[in-house]
Amino acid sequence: MASQTTILKVGMSCQGCVGAVKRVLGKLEGIESYDIDFDAQKVTVKSNLPPETVLQTISKTGKKTAYWEAEAPAEPEAKPAEAVAAA
Repeated sequence: MASQTTILKVGMSCQGCVGAVKRVLGKLEGIESYDIDFDAQKVTVKSNLPPETVLQTISKTGKKTAYWEAEAPAEPEAKPAEAVAAA
């Protein structure tokens, strides 16, 4: 599988949280590199693993983990329409 970048939002409240994320990523085979931005709560992982595997691995730390929402211009426009339809 080709190398790809997975960007996740991880709820880290202290340096211990950062350490926990580093620990699980360090044990995971197939990781090429990773970057942890504590202030932005953002973890960028370059690997040849499926994004789901990376997400599940970081979730095992007990931290709230989700995919980083891509800032696609189509998405914000679609959300108000969904809110109106649901109302």
